[in-house]
Amino acid sequence: MKILVASTNRGKIREIADILSSADVTIFTPDQIVITVDVQEDGATFEENALKKAAAYRDVAEMSALADDSGLCVDALDGAPGVMSARFAGPNASDADNIERLLKAMHKMQNRKARFVCVVALALTSGELITAQGDYPGLITEAPMGSGGFGYDPVFYDPTTGKTFAELCQEEKNRVSHRKRALIALREKLQNQGYIKP
Repeated sequence: MKILVASTNRGKIREIADILSSADVTIFTPDQIVITVDVQEDGATFEENALKKAAAYRDVAEMSALADDSGLCVDALDGAPGVMSARFAGPNASDADNIERLLKAMHKMQNRKARFVCVVALALTSGELITAQGDYPGLITEAPMGSGGFGYDPVFYDPTTGKTFAELCQEEKNRVSHRKRALIALREKLQNQGYIKP
């Protein structure tokens, strides 16, 4: 089975390859097959965005394509920033801008529960669409901590490790990430449906 990863993010590609690569699966990147696809991620849900991206890459490459969409969902903000995570403070917002807006919105709030959510979508050449979701629960800190990671990692506290995601090394973060959980769930679906061997 050939799968095109709808991303140019090297870290993301490596993580996907680590989890999905087997004797049954060969991973390709847009660079390898020399394509560029511009997709407007304007869906109302993570699943809509992931499916739209996967289908667009599949149609251009004529190869099964895998895409993901992810973000931060905060309980006290009714699930915001959600699909607007990367643009929470505006269209060209930096990570620091988004974190600043989040902390202002949560000022003096007692409920700090949040979760990172990732939905992966696989658009097969047969037309079939397969999705899987992975969540990772945590708490929003009152100030950023740590210098690693990206996005909301400096304010996402993981009670299991006692650190924010920005204080974890990449290996530690990958072990517990919401994307990893989504990819493992997808792998199980592909195995159950006979696309790849267990």
